[in-house]
Amino acid sequence: MAFSTDRLRKWGVAAAVVMGLALATSPAQAQFSDSYKFLKAIKDQDGQKVTDMLGESASTLINTRDVTTGDGALHIVTQRRDTAWINFLLSKGAKPDIRDKAGNTPLLVAAQIGYVDAVPLLVSFKADVNGANGRGETPLIIAVQRRDLAMVRQLIALGANPALRDTVVGMSARDYAQRDTRAGTILKALDEAKPAAAATAKPMAGPRP
Repeated sequence: MAFSTDRLRKWGVAAAVVMGLALATSPAQAQFSDSYKFLKAIKDQDGQKVTDMLGESASTLINTRDVTTGDGALHIVTQRRDTAWINFLLSKGAKPDIRDKAGNTPLLVAAQIGYVDAVPLLVSFKADVNGANGRGETPLIIAVQRRDLAMVRQLIALGANPALRDTVVGMSARDYAQRDTRAGTILKALDEAKPAAAATAKPMAGPRP
């Protein structure tokens, strides 16, 4: 059976495309796929799938980050105020100071949303209470800007430094409180509070499968 030159050429191009796609399935892309599935399971609160995936490759998945936002699993569960999942991930080796693309740690996320209960738990796993984001904002600076008295008191009690300055305008948590005429109570708390030893979080049950 005779084949035209054009048909042979088309078949050759198609074969090259198929071969290229096969070669493109590299270990790096396979890992990305696993990362996507892992973070999706975290978002879906699929405890069984997360547990199974961590059992196979905990060291590479536990701190994987979203390619767009830089969010890790610990950011995601902090954003949804899920203390049980935070404890579970930390116990599995999640880095308490993992950063997203803006430099925000889970502790900074907790400060941004007023999630006070997460603070002692994260700090008990060695999260840096004074860790700043890409703008130099510490959790305490954010709490003061939000006029979140409960968060301010919690952070101060765990060792937050009110004198640290951001890199945006060069102001400290105390500076922001002093400038805000509605933050008198917070300014008083900053001036009077004495840092205490970091609280030890009580053991908690992890997410249900």
